[in-house]
Order: sequence, then C-alpha cells, then structure tokens
Amino acid sequence: MKVKIKNYSTYFGPYQLCEKLFFWMMEEDKYGAKQRNDRLDKITEWYADTWLGEFHAKWAGKFASWQDDHRASVKLKPYDTWNMDSTLAYIVLPMLKQLKDQKHGAPMVDLEDRPKHLVPPLPQNPYDTDQFHFEAWDWVMDEMIFAFNSKLEDWEDQFHSGESDILWVPVDKDGNTLGPGKRLGEKEDKPEGLHAWEMRKGPNDTSHWDKEGSRKYQERISNGFRLFGKYYEGLWD
Repeated sequence: MKVKIKNYSTYFGPYQLCEKLFFWMMEEDKYGAKQRNDRLDKITEWYADTWLGEFHAKWAGKFASWQDDHRASVKLKPYDTWNMDSTLAYIVLPMLKQLKDQKHGAPMVDLEDRPKHLVPPLPQNPYDTDQFHFEAWDWVMDEMIFAFNSKLEDWEDQFHSGESDILWVPVDKDGNTLGPGKRLGEKEDKPEGLHAWEMRKGPNDTSHWDKEGSRKYQERISNGFRLFGKYYEGLWD
C-alpha cells in the first residue's frame, strides 16, 4: 500500500497576489492579524475588476479545484486486503492518538454510550452540553484507541496460563478409543477400525483458558469499534 495525502488546496487569486506584491502595505489589527490598508484595498479592487484580474480569479479557482481532486492518492497491493481489519488499524491508530492530543473541540456523546461515572445526575436537554461533555469524548476516543490497538496485539495470550499436553487418540466411528494417544512427532500406528484421530488433553496438561475474562475483553474491543462507527463524523479537529 502507498498512500499520499497532500495538504488542503489554497486559493491564490487577485487579492492574495496583491498582498504578496505589496506586503509593506499590510497592517496589523488589534489582534495582530494582517490586513490591507485603504490604499492597498483600492489597488486590489482595481486589479480584480480588470480582464486580467477576472481571468486570474477564474483560473485560480480551477487550479484549487484540481488540487482538491488530486489531493489523495492511494495505490493498493493484493495483500493489503488479506487482513484488511489489521491493515487499517496501522493507519487509524496513530491518527486517533494524534487527534486526541491536538483536538480543539468535542461532539455530543449520547448518555447511553457513556460509563456511569460520566452520566450527569440530573436529566439534561439533549441539545445542551453537560459537565462531562469533554471527558465523555476523551473516554470514547480512548475506547476507540483501545480497540484498534488490540487489533495489532496478541491480546488473547494474557488469558492463557499453564502448559499444554496434547494427545492424539485413535477412535472408531462411534468415538470408542482404539489405543493409547500419541504426541506430535511420535509414530502413528493405524489400529483396525480407525475412523479419526481425536485431540485430547494429556496427563501433564495444566493449561487454562480464562473464558470469562476473554469474553469481557472482546466485548470492550467490539464496543470500541461500535463507537468508532457511530461517532465517525465527530473525528475532526
């Protein structure tokens, strides 16, 4: 995969040209922002009304539109979609982290999507912000980050403990054992009546799988992806 995304397009029309050419005529307002003085305003308006200024404005607009149309370039290889969920996580995860660090606002987060400690004690107007407005969005973003980060980790390992000892036991079509089990690599005899080799725990097996802990962890991951889909249009700075 090769992704190239350029900065947003800039419009460079008659006004912008005059500001560059006559930069010494620019003044600062009380907030420190640059602005044209009256003399430069007249020069700019004169140029913008000429045939050349009109031509300039027309093609400056066309060029800005062309830049918008060619802002993003994505080239895919066949293997990019073999595990698309994991591939996208490599892209989305750092973007979510950067957005969380740089954001300047927050969308509304529905009360039913929040943990209990971020739900206001009194009924709220659904169109008003509450005291947990920004904290709730931070929590949502953390859950999104958790979900995408989990896609790039072997999180299931933490729920495995002990050592496994697996035997392959020969059984007939009714499931009856036909002989002693074999470990991988050992010579496998084929007893009479063999239907299949059934995997069973050996005498030295101490392995344990925390099914409940794994279920809760997976539910949190799934909820993080649900929040990502629901609040996708809130991912702005």
